[in-house]
Amino acid sequence: MDIEQKQAEHIEHFVNQASTLKASALWPLIIEATSHPSLFAFSEILSVPTVSELQGTENSLYLDVLRLFAHGTWTDYKNNAGCLPQLLPDQVLKLKQLTVLTLAEVNKVLPYDQLMQELDVSNVRELEDFLINECMYAGIVRGKLDQQRRCFEVQFAAGRDLRPGQLGNMLQTLSNWLATSDNLLVSIQEKIKWADSMSEVDRKHRKDVEDRVEEVKKSLSLKADNDFRGHEEIYSEPGGVMDYEEDRSRPKRRRHPMS
Repeated sequence: MDIEQKQAEHIEHFVNQASTLKASALWPLIIEATSHPSLFAFSEILSVPTVSELQGTENSLYLDVLRLFAHGTWTDYKNNAGCLPQLLPDQVLKLKQLTVLTLAEVNKVLPYDQLMQELDVSNVRELEDFLINECMYAGIVRGKLDQQRRCFEVQFAAGRDLRPGQLGNMLQTLSNWLATSDNLLVSIQEKIKWADSMSEVDRKHRKDVEDRVEEVKKSLSLKADNDFRGHEEIYSEPGGVMDYEEDRSRPKRRRHPMS
């Protein structure tokens, strides 16, 4: 069973449970959900009306915990630890896993130094064990540990719940991408038209050159034919050229000796 199907089943279970409980009785369910080893999405639970009713009550801290697990990181918890209940070990593990997912949303190459700082890990061995055993084996990320470059190359990361306002940013990003794609398509079409027109101009130019070459060939052929006929007329004209045999048959004049 893949992680998406597992998520759907767990989400449905906790949503159904939350829908049947009063707000005052929800805090144990929130602890259970945020400690569950296979649950990494919480926005559906947050949207249950009775969960929203925790706001402003003595148990509103657990609503903040649920929001933290939906959108926050381990650093967010440390910065607000005085305003939140102390987390159980399973919750700490879960929040650190979610922190890796958040980092992977931004960069696909995560330096070890950054990961150790964000996860409060003291050495590389502990970090790599965490990434392998608690993240990759859990199916929430896939990637390559590069000890030489001291980084984690992310190939896949499960998505987290959308933060407030994030959907609008995503829609704006998609809108910008579509506009850029449209402009690129127009540019490509214009270049295709230009290439077609240049091809037609080139074709006409080649045709003109070939026609001129043919005209020159015909003109040269006609001139050569006329020249040949002119020579024939000269040599065939009576008296035009003295026949050699006729010249031999004439008596030679005798020269008189000079006195």
